[in-house]
Amino acid sequence: MKPIYIFSSGRLARHQNTIVLETEEGKRFLPVEQVSELYIFGEVDLNKRFLEFVAREGILLHFFNRYGYYTGTFYPREYLASGALILRQVEHYLDQERRLVLARAFVHGSLRNIRTILLYYRRRGVTVQHALECIDQSLADLNHALSPAALMALEGQAREAYYATWPSIIEAEFPFGPRTRRPPRDETNALISFGNSLLYTAVLAQIYQTHLDPRIGYLHETNFRRHTLNLDVAEIFKPVLVDRLIFRLVNRGQLQRRHFVTGAEGVFLDDEGRKLVVETWEQTLQETYRHPALNRSVSYRTTLRLELYKLEKHLLEEQSYIPFALRS
Repeated sequence: MKPIYIFSSGRLARHQNTIVLETEEGKRFLPVEQVSELYIFGEVDLNKRFLEFVAREGILLHFFNRYGYYTGTFYPREYLASGALILRQVEHYLDQERRLVLARAFVHGSLRNIRTILLYYRRRGVTVQHALECIDQSLADLNHALSPAALMALEGQAREAYYATWPSIIEAEFPFGPRTRRPPRDETNALISFGNSLLYTAVLAQIYQTHLDPRIGYLHETNFRRHTLNLDVAEIFKPVLVDRLIFRLVNRGQLQRRHFVTGAEGVFLDDEGRKLVVETWEQTLQETYRHPALNRSVSYRTTLRLELYKLEKHLLEEQSYIPFALRS
């Protein structure tokens, strides 16, 4: 099974036990047993019968607007949900000490992976000393942060120093100013926002394959509006998967200024640029490495799932959670 990315506009429907995408170019049949998720970027019509079909098959639908903003996910009813594990998730959320342990681990994992990337570029002559000092200070201060908000503030300060090194790391024909989100104000910020959206949905899709409830996060505040556990886990992998993807695409000259559009709403990838990022993103998730504990090759997509299994063990008090660490 694999995710399918839909950039064309048209109609999604059920044809017997197959998904069919009807566009001006014709019909494309997608065998349901080969589809794990649908990423929908085009203007697509669908009906209740189709939603019932994909819900029964456990297929997630991720929607993006015309600017590439992630707008939401159709998340079928959980078929692996475990009442016992949900209770443990809630217990760890309501207990401030136990919540802080997990929130601190997510920030620690994020900062440590950022640090590994900076050390890589320092070995290549890039000046990153100030950012390294900021990150080391944030790591040292983690145990003194007594709330998720304080932890996020520490991470924010460290990331600001990290982003300040990007103009030295990226050999781009476009600039990188301060981090801006809604809307992104330059090409690099547009790439970060789009890449982070892809990561959030990739983690959410893996959560669906576990007993975890995505609505209960620990670093990000649980509320009535959205999934938060995927945002927590994604913090660890942003530097590993998204940031390195951006460095690779830009420094190889694959992404250029012509792949962006600028308007009153901000700066966004055009269709060609979006397809290029998505194609490279999929290659990245399928990329394998030798897992030191399992002593076998695993993909980064599998790594996301393994991270969630570690979290399950922590919640069940079988093994303390240690976040994924990028090897230097």
